[in-house]
Amino acid sequence: MPKYDTENFDPPAPVATVTLRHPATGASLSDVPMLIDTGADVTLLPREYVERLGVETESEAYEVQGYNGETSFADAVKLEMVFLDRKFTGQFLLMDQPMGILGRNVLNVISVLLDGPAGTWEEQKP
Repeated sequence: MPKYDTENFDPPAPVATVTLRHPATGASLSDVPMLIDTGADVTLLPREYVERLGVETESEAYEVQGYNGETSFADAVKLEMVFLDRKFTGQFLLMDQPMGILGRNVLNVISVLLDGPAGTWEEQKP
């Protein structure tokens, strides 16, 4: 069971890793860090990893609103993301942080148990 991240978050938070794959070339990057955030509507990927893959951004940026109510614009890319052996293909937004965010557009299609007291999380298989 993956442990919560106690170094970057206070209180500790569930963090996972994903693999990103370029849809045209098949090039991939593993171990991309992502915060599991059930309060986020969408998944945001760390720009630095997407740039390493050479995936070009879409021409249109999207307005996003943070938890504090501030709005900003986020670039979008089309690529493949693998999380818990499942492939998610489509459009993802980018953020300028070293860790991305796994939002409900991904989390709502899998079952994950967050065990805060134990500081761990795990996939719940049917």
